[in-house]
Amino acid sequence: MTAIQKKAHNPIAHLTAADIEELGRELDAIRDRVLASRGEADAAYIRKVITTQRRLELGSRAVLLFSLFPPAWVVGTLGLAVAKILENMEIGHNVLHGQYDFMRDPKIHSTTWEWDHVSPAEQWKHSHNQLHHTYTNVLGKDNDLGYGIMRVDEDQPWHPVHLGQPLWNLVNACFFEYGIAAYDLELGHNLRKGRHKAPEFRARARAVGRKIRRQFLKDYVIHPLLSGPSFLSTLAATFTANLIRNLWSHSVIMCGHFPEGVETFEKTSIEGETRGEWYLRQMLGSANISGSRLLHIMTGNLSFQIEHHLFPDLPSCRYQEVAPEVRALFARYGLTYTTGALPKQVASAWWKVIRLSLPNRSTETPAPPPADALPHGSEERQDALATASV
Repeated sequence: MTAIQKKAHNPIAHLTAADIEELGRELDAIRDRVLASRGEADAAYIRKVITTQRRLELGSRAVLLFSLFPPAWVVGTLGLAVAKILENMEIGHNVLHGQYDFMRDPKIHSTTWEWDHVSPAEQWKHSHNQLHHTYTNVLGKDNDLGYGIMRVDEDQPWHPVHLGQPLWNLVNACFFEYGIAAYDLELGHNLRKGRHKAPEFRARARAVGRKIRRQFLKDYVIHPLLSGPSFLSTLAATFTANLIRNLWSHSVIMCGHFPEGVETFEKTSIEGETRGEWYLRQMLGSANISGSRLLHIMTGNLSFQIEHHLFPDLPSCRYQEVAPEVRALFARYGLTYTTGALPKQVASAWWKVIRLSLPNRSTETPAPPPADALPHGSEERQDALATASV
C-alpha cells in the first residue's frame, strides 16, 4: 500500500505485505464469527429501538400541540429532536446498510425502509454504501471526505476560496440533511459537467424534490396546522428539532472522518488493493468517540466508526462487543487507534477544517541573500563572505 508513503511519517512502514494480509484474515474471522451469531437478540434490539423512537416522536408531537406554553415547547422540541436523531442514526443509517436484512422482516429491510430525511433512501444507499464505504478517505473518490466542498489534506492544492470553508462547513452543519441530498445527487459535479439536463439526473432530482416536499409538508404544514393556535410555536419547535438533529449528525460524522490522526489516501493507492489493504485503509481512515452506552446509541453506534468501517454489515449493537478485539489488533500491529471524548474529537475536526482553510506553512528555511546583494562594510556582508570562503 503506497497510499501514505509521501507523508512525513508513514504509519505502516513497519508492516510487510504478509503482515497486512494476516491482519485481514484476523479481521475476517471476527466478522464471520459475529455474522454467524446474529439472531433474536439483535432483532429484539432494533425492534425495541424502533418502538421507543416512534413512541417518543408521537408523544413529543402531542406535547407540541400545546407549544404556546413554554414548558411544553421545550419538552416537545427536545423530545422531537432526540426522536429524529434516533431515527436517522441508530435506525435509518443502520437499517439502510442492510445490517438487519437477516431478519427477513419486510418492514425492517434495506430495500423497503424510507427514513425521516430529505435524501431518498435509494440515492443515499448508492452514495454512502457503494461509494463512501468502498473508497473511504480516497481523495477525489470519496465525496464524504469534506463533502466535496472542503480541503481536507495538506497535499490538496490551496486556493483562496478555501478561506471560507469554516463558514460553509457551519452552514452545512445547520442544514446537513439538505447538504447530504445535494451530495447524493452529486449536484456540484453534474452542474460543472453540464449534466444537469441529462434524463438520469433530472429523474433523480425529481425524486429528491418529492422527498423534500413530503418532509416539508409533514414537519412544517400538517403538524403545525394540527396545533391550531400553537401553529407558529410548533413550527418554530419543529425547525429547532431539525436544526439540533442536523448539528448532531454533522458533529458525529465529522468526528468519524476529520480529526487529527485520520489518514487520507491517493487514488493510485487502491489500484490492485487486497482485502487486507482495504481493511487497513478503513482502520487508518476512521476515528472513534469514547463515551457512555447512551452516547453510543445516540450516535447510531458511529462512535465506533472504526468498527463500522471495518464491518458495515454487522448489526450496530455489536460494535461495542468487537471493539476491544479490534483495538488489540491495532496495538499488536503497531497502529494508532484514534479515539477521544466527543468535545475533543469535535474540536480536533473543526481545528483541521480551520487549519486547512489556510495555505500550508513552509517548513523550509529561506536561503540567505548572496554577499554581493548586501551593503558594503555591513556585518552581514562580512559573515556571508566568511561563510562562502569556508
